[in-house]
Amino acid sequence: MTEPAKKILVANRGEIALRVFRAARELGLASVAVVAPDDRGSLHARSADEVVEIGSYLEAEEHVRAAREAGADAIHPGYGFLAESGDFAEAIAAAGLTWIGPPAAALRRGGDKVEAKRLAAAAGVPTVPEATEPPLIVKAAAGGGGRGMRIVRAADQLEGALAAARREAQSGFGDDRVYLERYLERPRHIEIQLLADLHGTVLSLGERECSVQRRHQKVLEESPSTALDPELRTRIGDAAVRFARAIGYVGAGTAEFVLEGRDFYFLELNGRIQVEHPVTEEVTGVDLVQWQIRIAGGERLDLRPESRGAAVEVRLYAEDPRTFLPQAGRIERLRLPASIRVETGVAEGDEVGTSYDPMIAKLIARGATRDEALDRLAAALAETEVAGVTTNLPFLRWLVAHPALRAGETTTAFLTEHPPLSPVPSALPDEVWRGPFRLNLPSPALQPPPDLDAAASRGGAAAAGSRTITAPMPGTVIKVNVHEGSKVKAGDTLVVLEAMKMETPLVSPYDATVRAVGAEEGDRVAGGALLVELED
Repeated sequence: MTEPAKKILVANRGEIALRVFRAARELGLASVAVVAPDDRGSLHARSADEVVEIGSYLEAEEHVRAAREAGADAIHPGYGFLAESGDFAEAIAAAGLTWIGPPAAALRRGGDKVEAKRLAAAAGVPTVPEATEPPLIVKAAAGGGGRGMRIVRAADQLEGALAAARREAQSGFGDDRVYLERYLERPRHIEIQLLADLHGTVLSLGERECSVQRRHQKVLEESPSTALDPELRTRIGDAAVRFARAIGYVGAGTAEFVLEGRDFYFLELNGRIQVEHPVTEEVTGVDLVQWQIRIAGGERLDLRPESRGAAVEVRLYAEDPRTFLPQAGRIERLRLPASIRVETGVAEGDEVGTSYDPMIAKLIARGATRDEALDRLAAALAETEVAGVTTNLPFLRWLVAHPALRAGETTTAFLTEHPPLSPVPSALPDEVWRGPFRLNLPSPALQPPPDLDAAASRGGAAAAGSRTITAPMPGTVIKVNVHEGSKVKAGDTLVVLEAMKMETPLVSPYDATVRAVGAEEGDRVAGGALLVELED
């Protein structure tokens, strides 16, 4: 039988590391942080009982070495790249350490999206149909977090989408395999929180709705979903449990589905704790991270989840609130609300760089009703202040007050149908623009760009009507499609920039001739750097 851990190393950084440290402390266990050379001053390194420096957060052997050096007897993977790696789980077991996660075999079955679809079908769980004609979506077989995904609406877009998805998948997951599915235009995104012990018990702890997304990544998560009634909740929960049993799952995991009307389709099972796990903790009273540790130590699930109203979470990012492009800089001022639950991995004075996820904090509010939870979240966002780095705080305030969101009318197309920071028929502008909101935008113009994706791709200077294409953020140039003298059409991709493991294509705003190219593939560039100069 697995022995309970005494000292836990967290193989990740940011707010999830602090969350595991807290759970370990409450269970009477010691904690060990790992820190990469470019991350020595991070908050998670300052918060653990012990710290060990490693070469990279992505190297499994570095974490095993660090655990041995610190005398840790267990490793928690957080929700980083290694969290769903069967090879990492096996390496930890081979080193005689306790793995606080699913078995390697379950990770491999569920982590490969193509194999997972096959197993789901065998277990009677409906999946999104495959597709060869648009509209379709390209997905990374080993993907997650929105990486390695491209929507294809016309046949001539497929080749470029496949190439971009493969590059992003290789960069983010070390695996460039992709597959194609029918693209559902306006579904809801529903996920079921699961817990499974080593003794055969698998529990569904209810759903979270995560329909509001940008760049295929979640922005707001809530529980319960306004789209589910008891019968539908039972059906989708049972499907999640069937799939978990089919792959031999153990620990905390999340089965993700898309919902159209009363039909739902399985997407994947994330073999780790999710960023949005606090939503479920707030409505059930179950400490999911503690149970990860307890399950790994051999304890049986004996839960009696509570019913505690509704909860909503938003993610505060260092990013442009109109284009959702990541931003970098020093956090000169940070005031997070004390009235609700907040989880953060940074502090005032810290740098937000381009090497890691730009999330600053998660803000989670609970209420007896959904409206009460949203009201508490709106009040907390009004208290929040960030200066020194551009954030999506204005967008979050706008979103939480939006009448369509308040009415529960959320689908994955929400931000397409309601462009970020666009005016709404209410007294919202007076509310949104008061107080510390102005710290995050240079001017109080509510109108969004005429075409949000296009605006993100053009770069800062080009979007303002200039003849230059500049880098909208610091990053690495991974593809240059033009040279001096090239003839380009409006919408042609000129350069592809990678930042924080995501690709951003920079396109020509009009028909033009390339006057000059200011960067080569592989160059690291600063935000605002000249990449391409055009002439009519």
